[in-house]
Amino acid sequence: MLYFDGLLGFVTLGLWIFCLVDVITTDESSCRNMPKGLWLLVVLVLPLIGSIVWLVAGRPQQAMRARGPYERNAPAFPEYDRPGRFAATSPDDDEEFLRKCRERAEAQRKLAREKRGDE
Repeated sequence: MLYFDGLLGFVTLGLWIFCLVDVITTDESSCRNMPKGLWLLVVLVLPLIGSIVWLVAGRPQQAMRARGPYERNAPAFPEYDRPGRFAATSPDDDEEFLRKCRERAEAQRKLAREKRGDE
């Protein structure tokens, strides 16, 4: 019987620590039903019950929203995943990108010609 109580205590401690860290690292605007500070207090004061209530009612839901037809699918660079940002599927579709590439290439050619002329 003592072994089971010890195991249950370690599981409760692990759950409590997980929930404390989760509440602390969760963004204030993502907390559901109560402010973040109040969730932290509930989880601190009521370790087992507060942790379970946090997981059920407070933790942010990870809802996936549908991406627009011009939004990127790669999550590696979140600064490029702003909603409504145009992302061409191929370079040929993005005229502004091609224009900037041509301008940059011409500027590099001009700089190379100037360097060759100076030497």
